[in-house]
Amino acid sequence: MTPATHAPAPEQKAAQKVPTSTEVVEAFDEFMRSFEAFKAANDERIAEIESRVGGTDVMTEEKMVRINRALDDQKRRLDDLLVRHKRPGLGGSRAGFGISEHKSAFDAYIRRGAEDGMRRFEQKALSIGSDPDGGYLVPEETETEIGRRLAQISPIRAISGIRQVSSSVYKKPFSTTGPAVGWVGETDARPQTATPTIAELQFPAMELYAMPAATASLLDDSAVNIDEWIADEVQVAFAEQEGAAFVTGDGANKPTGFLNYTAIAESSWSWGNLGYVATGSDGAFPASDASDVLVDMIYALKAGYRQNAHWVMNRRTQAEIRKLKDADGNYLWQPPATAGAAATLMNFPLVEAEDMPDIGSDSLSVAFGDFGRGYLVVDRVGVRVLRDPYSAKPYVLFYTTKRVGGGVQDFDAIKLLKFGVS
Repeated sequence: MTPATHAPAPEQKAAQKVPTSTEVVEAFDEFMRSFEAFKAANDERIAEIESRVGGTDVMTEEKMVRINRALDDQKRRLDDLLVRHKRPGLGGSRAGFGISEHKSAFDAYIRRGAEDGMRRFEQKALSIGSDPDGGYLVPEETETEIGRRLAQISPIRAISGIRQVSSSVYKKPFSTTGPAVGWVGETDARPQTATPTIAELQFPAMELYAMPAATASLLDDSAVNIDEWIADEVQVAFAEQEGAAFVTGDGANKPTGFLNYTAIAESSWSWGNLGYVATGSDGAFPASDASDVLVDMIYALKAGYRQNAHWVMNRRTQAEIRKLKDADGNYLWQPPATAGAAATLMNFPLVEAEDMPDIGSDSLSVAFGDFGRGYLVVDRVGVRVLRDPYSAKPYVLFYTTKRVGGGVQDFDAIKLLKFGVS
């Protein structure tokens, strides 16, 4: 994915208003009304299929598509309201306690390009890799806020395991077999246990960047919280780039996505590969009993992983699954019970990741598993900002970087659904 940059604009966008609880509730109610309309339209479609030789009416199909789009739009609006409703203001809790040395120096660097304060602070703090040519570290509270916001809007990060490191590579030994164990009596001999098979997994942290732009008037405005502005500007750019990498990244200057590992039939699964369950139909769910393949996928996962499992798919795949019912006529997909909760599929939470592939011939469009144990996101400590007032005059660019890695750490914790014959 091409790294996102923010094109300079004459005026910077105003800070978004924090929504009230009433606005969140109203948005959730609107979403639920749309889902009821979707169910009614889908029941009408199914009735037409059963009663007409020629299939469904075109008008009914178009109505289904419109309602599906409305559901997706309202869910995104609801999620955005919830994120902004929960977002605390940076620095608000520190009022009355003075401004930290780092924050004060960073503010002066961002607004006026004054580097002396940042140089003194990083020398005093013995900052690793301090280099004005590569930028300066943002204050710790700003870095924490960027990480928190990323967890809210980066779907795979939100459900994965996360490790912070200070080195460029995180190495993790993993036992693929485990030691031999057994029961013995109090006076029985203890035979030597078999040596476990250990695999060393390596997760290098790659550089991720965004380049927001600011006007001179914004930087001169003392009412603008610079920490919060930086966090606001880079969160979406970072989330889009890492979100794609965690799913399909090839490991070249980016994390390795879980779909980039070799996928083999679950019956032939071995360590180092991800197992898949096939639908039996090329590029589609089975014509009858479509829910059976989802049941097979659930039970392909060991019981220890199922308790924290999530479904992962994009919105177009989710739109197809919304139409499916069980043998008793109940919809398999269920909307969130409350605002802020996740939709569920067969009682397991569903995560929407737009970088998952659409349903197609032999596509791996659905993942299911315990991503907290199966996929690891590695964050190198430190977010750096380099001020550039020259490249895009009269605007000031802020080259903001963080180092992120990722990859599968437990190949038995994630299963895939293949839309193919075998």
